[in-house]
Amino acid sequence: MDLKEQIDTNRLPKHLAIIMDGNGRWAKQKGMIRAFGHENGTKSVREIVEASAELGIENLTLYAFSTENWNRPKLEVKTLMRLLVSSLKKEIETLQKNNIRLSAIGNLEALPKKVHKELLEVIDKTKTNNRLTLSLALSYGSREELINTVKKVAIKVKNNIISPDNIDESFINEHLYTHNLPDVDLLIRTSGEQRISNFLLWQIAYAELYFTETLWPDFKKQNLYEAIIEYQKRERRFGKTSEQLS
Repeated sequence: MDLKEQIDTNRLPKHLAIIMDGNGRWAKQKGMIRAFGHENGTKSVREIVEASAELGIENLTLYAFSTENWNRPKLEVKTLMRLLVSSLKKEIETLQKNNIRLSAIGNLEALPKKVHKELLEVIDKTKTNNRLTLSLALSYGSREELINTVKKVAIKVKNNIISPDNIDESFINEHLYTHNLPDVDLLIRTSGEQRISNFLLWQIAYAELYFTETLWPDFKKQNLYEAIIEYQKRERRFGKTSEQLS
């Protein structure tokens, strides 16, 4: 039985999030510049998006560019932005063919105008697709997201729109970038690093974490299947005991 056949499609994560890490190290191992790694990383994006749709995963969020990534060398940032625009143009056909809706979370206004324009165009063209929602985290930082959320809530309290006593988890959720998405069930990080890096801190409260040594450009369908199989072996208790679940 191959790996895909081992997956129980009735127990898929409803929201899969991936920290795509290792492009630079992958390129360095091959004696190439970092841009070469980023370019090859886009191939993994395509494969994992298609594999997720084929399996029946409803929501996939990819950490594409963090607020901290703006501090990288200017040439690398420029390359990443160029790749983003070219990928959006190339992948629109794939998104439409696979009935995938594109979304984006983060401080999108911080993106270069050309990137922002292209992003919004693809989001608009795919808005009626409903097989899978692909969310790109761009200029995204979870702490910034939470700060913005606190500010929005504070304004509503100040203007007597809501009482502090009525603030609960669902109210906070409504003010996050991810207000249209369920909490993350499975978070995958490639490249061997074992940290969250300011990604979806609120949304992964009860997520299963899966770390792999595989560098992102080498992460393919079989690697995704392995991660999901491992996820399905785990008991998700959400604070309860095993006896309560059974």
